[in-house]
Amino acid sequence: MYTDTDRCVRAVRSKDARFDGWFFTAVRTTGIYCRPSCPAVPPKVENMTFLPSAAACQQAGFRACKRCRPDTSPGSPEWNARADAVARAMRLIQDGVVDREGVPGLAARLGYSTRQVERQLNAELGAGPLALARAQRAQTARLLIETSGLPMGDVAFAAGFSSIRTFNETVREVFALAPGELRLRAEKANRNVPRVPGSISLRLPYRAPLNPDNLFGHLVATAVPGVEEWRAGAYRRTLRLPYGTGVVALSPQPDHIGCQLALTDLRDLTIAISRCRWMLDLDADPEAVDEQLRADPLLAPLVDKAPGRRVPRTVDAAEFAVRAVLGQQVSTAAARTHAARLVTAYGEPVADPDPEGGLTHLFPSPQALAALDPQSLALPASRRTTLTTLVGALADGSLPLGIDSDWEAARAQLDALPGFGPWTTEVIAMRALGDPDAFLPSDLGVRRAAKELGLPSTPAALTARAAGWRPWRAYAVQYLWATDAHPINHLPV
Repeated sequence: MYTDTDRCVRAVRSKDARFDGWFFTAVRTTGIYCRPSCPAVPPKVENMTFLPSAAACQQAGFRACKRCRPDTSPGSPEWNARADAVARAMRLIQDGVVDREGVPGLAARLGYSTRQVERQLNAELGAGPLALARAQRAQTARLLIETSGLPMGDVAFAAGFSSIRTFNETVREVFALAPGELRLRAEKANRNVPRVPGSISLRLPYRAPLNPDNLFGHLVATAVPGVEEWRAGAYRRTLRLPYGTGVVALSPQPDHIGCQLALTDLRDLTIAISRCRWMLDLDADPEAVDEQLRADPLLAPLVDKAPGRRVPRTVDAAEFAVRAVLGQQVSTAAARTHAARLVTAYGEPVADPDPEGGLTHLFPSPQALAALDPQSLALPASRRTTLTTLVGALADGSLPLGIDSDWEAARAQLDALPGFGPWTTEVIAMRALGDPDAFLPSDLGVRRAAKELGLPSTPAALTARAAGWRPWRAYAVQYLWATDAHPINHLPV
């Protein structure tokens, strides 16, 4: 996108927010960089240069605009729509892998050498993994400075900086303000905004339109008691994070998702935000998705009726895989009951920061579930075997599932497990691995909706018809599901 100068110039002149995160505008005369929708008067064309990432702008010596705050743009939708090495690397960097494991750890996860990773990221993003991680640390630091009362030293280390000096220098370089000045500006702007003690409140941006009905409806209708709940207009759940645990409350708002985080270790802030954005599919490009699906005349009325549907994902791929097996050929209520029993028996207790809340546990880890007695499961013998085999593979690492998974390789491994058919594999690919083209032609709800719309209702014929929906078939599933009156399709009251 950023190499198409004419298109970038048109987006900047029209202040088109749809392109925020796709590219950044660096202004050579002022030394600042902006998002395309910046409200300031657009600079002259000859003074603009377009770069693919905030890290590339910072590496080139530009500082963030104080008006449009380009560092808070939604992420590029490319990284969640692709499964190549660069996209997988970006998802891992956003999940904090470079801060925890360094560039060698990132390269090892991808199966490449550090030199290859550096070369590929520089070629496509204009910055290497260290520069990309540094830009993310700067944004985390800004969030902590503006939304918490932590001492600056604590902010520095929580954001991932190795020293206070590096923290101070980076903040000044990126934002052209000292950390203390950033906090003063935020306090003046948010003077009348109540602050909840012990929590961090922030806004998660997205590209409009966003239809929250099926997104939050699905998460709440399938919520596991003790792990998830809908309370006071927000979806709340517990989080297992690299350094500790957390509780998040996410509420749909007209132009953002309200996010309130309570963490036992603030070093997990970046990771928690990244996983919440991933779960709600906030970096999607709904205009591109809906335009493709509207090309089918039978699907177009569904898209026009409620555009901007997202794919409800998960914060933990292993957790979702277990829940997918528990949900095989049973109702949503029965699947929740089975999952709740596992949570009570094997989940790790946590304290809910809301004294009136109902969150009590983390969902059990694969290692904890590896100790379960199959005979204690109120499941058919074949499904017990499926579950215990899956848990064993997750626990010993032979089945790695996560945001960095190679989608086709993961499908092959899942298909090889006993009791795994196309539906289970594809629903995991869709909601746990994030493949935007995952498809469920054998799903009862999909087939029923297809028949009502006049689409082919047999799996083979529907798959053939859905070729025109690629690479967004997972979103087509959301529109097809939405024709049903099931609670997953409605925003909770």
